[in-house]
Amino acid sequence: MKTEEFIKKYDVQNQFKVLIETYKQIEEAWKTAVEQDKISNDELNNIIISGMGGSAISGDLLKCFLSDELKIPVVVNRDYFLPNFADSKTLVIISSYSGNTEESISSLQDALKKKCNIIAVSTGGKIKELANKNNLPWIKLQEGFQPRYSLGASFFTLLKLLQSLKLISKQDDIVNKIISLWKEKGIEYSKENNTALTYAEQLTGFIPLIYASAEFEPVAYRMKCQFNENSKLHAFYNIIPELNHNEIIGWETFLDKQINLKLISILDKDYHPQILKRFEITSELIRTAGTEIISLKSNEENIKVRIMDLIYLGDWITFYSAVLRGFDPSEIDNINTLKHRLA
Repeated sequence: MKTEEFIKKYDVQNQFKVLIETYKQIEEAWKTAVEQDKISNDELNNIIISGMGGSAISGDLLKCFLSDELKIPVVVNRDYFLPNFADSKTLVIISSYSGNTEESISSLQDALKKKCNIIAVSTGGKIKELANKNNLPWIKLQEGFQPRYSLGASFFTLLKLLQSLKLISKQDDIVNKIISLWKEKGIEYSKENNTALTYAEQLTGFIPLIYASAEFEPVAYRMKCQFNENSKLHAFYNIIPELNHNEIIGWETFLDKQINLKLISILDKDYHPQILKRFEITSELIRTAGTEIISLKSNEENIKVRIMDLIYLGDWITFYSAVLRGFDPSEIDNINTLKHRLA
């Protein structure tokens, strides 16, 4: 069966088209207007981005993307309540694509009690209702996507928000480069025999284990989550150098016949020399244990563009991994069952 036949049979909600056109989400998000008069930069000591799933990963990526620019700490909160340090000098960004995520709603209510500066980001839902009721700034996300397929909308709305609040420098040039890149790659990855499809074919029948440097951790975590939700696969990740102080020992007794495992190494030319050396030595040990390694690396000039290049590649790999294994990349039955029973 040709790949296009797999897509037609299993991709019933046409996420294939959504992936190709993800660059349009960035274009739309970059038009976002922010009620700047309600937030004063002088009052801020820290930022908390509170969300779950695809909304929270945008916060993780933001920290990674802006690691050399942010002047105040940023914390991503995945809980019903905010950290105890949250107060009137904390900017809390409540990020929920649906606007009905119960953890995010609870965090918003906690932020109100703690008298934080609050900005709500959603397509609508209870988050919008609470924002309007309490006269809070609310930013509308582009509708019509599953949360994990809306990263272009969620991430770049957060980026535009920080730029509008003058907490970071102008990002317009970089954003335009990423738009162009995702547009070009969308065309490339939608063709037969493309690199994303090849990687997915190589991973079929295996559990993915993803290793990255600490600075690229959100890239590895995003890919792990996409394998979970899109491909219906268990997937795991860890970071170097931390894993060299513990997990590396597990490879001493690893037998590939026991677990069909394949490692994905996320590499970058700007890694610290010792990190590159650690990857090299660790890879030798893993190959000796009988496990194959797939190395992913972006050749783009700017590190921000490289980060988003790898994110987009991971989304395509996990999409193809789903349809090649005969699964609908949109289906999330276990999540829906859990939400229904909690309600």
